Amino acid sequence: MADEAAIQELKNCLRGDLLRPGDATYDEARKTYNAMIDKRPALIARCAGAADVIRCVNLAREHQLVLSVRGGGHNVAGKAVCDDGLMIDLSRMKGVRVDPVRSTVHAEPGLTWGELNDDLQLFGLAATGGFVSTTGVAGLTLGGGLGWLVRKHGLALDNLLSVDIVTADGQLLTASRTENEDLFWGVRGGGGNFGIVTSFEFRVHPVGTVLAGLVIHPIAKAREALQFFREYETTSPEEFTNGALLFRFPDDPSFPEGLRDLAVVGLGGVYAGPLAAGEKALRPLRDYGPPVADIFQPMPYNAAQKMADFLWPQGLYNYWKSGFLTGFSDGAIDIILDFFVRVPSPRTVAVIEHDGPGAMSRIPELETAFGHRNWPYNFLVTSIWSDPAESEVNIRWTREFWEALRPFLADAVYVNYLGDEGAERVNEAYGKAKYERLVALKNKYDPTNFFRLNQNIKPSAAAAA
Repeated sequence: MADEAAIQELKNCLRGDLLRPGDATYDEARKTYNAMIDKRPALIARCAGAADVIRCVNLAREHQLVLSVRGGGHNVAGKAVCDDGLMIDLSRMKGVRVDPVRSTVHAEPGLTWGELNDDLQLFGLAATGGFVSTTGVAGLTLGGGLGWLVRKHGLALDNLLSVDIVTADGQLLTASRTENEDLFWGVRGGGGNFGIVTSFEFRVHPVGTVLAGLVIHPIAKAREALQFFREYETTSPEEFTNGALLFRFPDDPSFPEGLRDLAVVGLGGVYAGPLAAGEKALRPLRDYGPPVADIFQPMPYNAAQKMADFLWPQGLYNYWKSGFLTGFSDGAIDIILDFFVRVPSPRTVAVIEHDGPGAMSRIPELETAFGHRNWPYNFLVTSIWSDPAESEVNIRWTREFWEALRPFLADAVYVNYLGDEGAERVNEAYGKAKYERLVALKNKYDPTNFFRLNQNIKPSAAAAA
């Protein structure tokens, strides 16, 4: 641990706050989205800007402190919080600077996608990234950035123009296509392995009103509905990023009486294009069944980004498993449904994302560190429960579900959906060639593995130890 004099010096220099155990806001500051994460940093630095970040990095390096970095705090693995070390909390860095003429935005790392797109909506613009509004801009972008515009405009990192990043030696660098190009390649998919990004510059897109929502079918009709969805999406336009969700509606008066506490499959997404064309393109999906409910409607894009938030509330216990599907066969559908009807928690959601083909798959595979652009389907089960006594049964069910589905999964995974699953799974997020290139970058920019509380890419020296 750093000595008291060094801690006081840091506290006096920070524009933000430095919290310690026992401080009034300490317990709230160490919370993340996932209630399973219960770690206690010795210090929490709530940074106000890049200079604060540099001071914290220097202190942690000089005193050999474990360091964690929190942006939005949404990642299920809970890597944002450490035990006994220093947590750099970026959540108060929420600056936004929109350039509507150039269609760009500078965004600080404490923003969520909902906050960023609320500002952009005023200009009729939107940033790619995020299926829910509460996900942080920083973590999602550095690992990929799937979201409701991925088929039309690509991943969040595909729209990244530059970053300002604090490296392990306390330097503030700019990385772009023309400056520190190797580092720019690495941060587009390599997560927080190379430093702490203090500013993102994105290309943004004209997106005003979209056609968004779901058609709802009862779980008893789910097999036929998913088979229909599989056929429909083969011809769905790139303006429509879509997917299938298996979930149970909350027993809540805010939902229509006929949907409360009903287990369903929902088919839908966001159509970002002319509304008349969207109505025509989505008509077969909305007519099929017919559904028990059709909740598609025109809405501003920033409202569409919030429409699924109720399924993933903050502060509950979460355990996730994920992988890209090699296809969406009847066999895979049968396993998904067999497990879902036996789900132990009514809050759990199973997701089949349809992310391609589209803008993401047209970018050359080696252009960024992000792996696996050409799998059209991504499977994710998010087990969610409220009683810690139910943890064992929910975790066991999730693991059994994923193991049963493995014959239909590629040796490929989206790094942002990974829990704490070990080095082999991190490797699967990139593939051999990209992983080796990332290791070489780690050797250059972080040879001591200072930034290791992440989905870690170990430098050669650390891997050999």
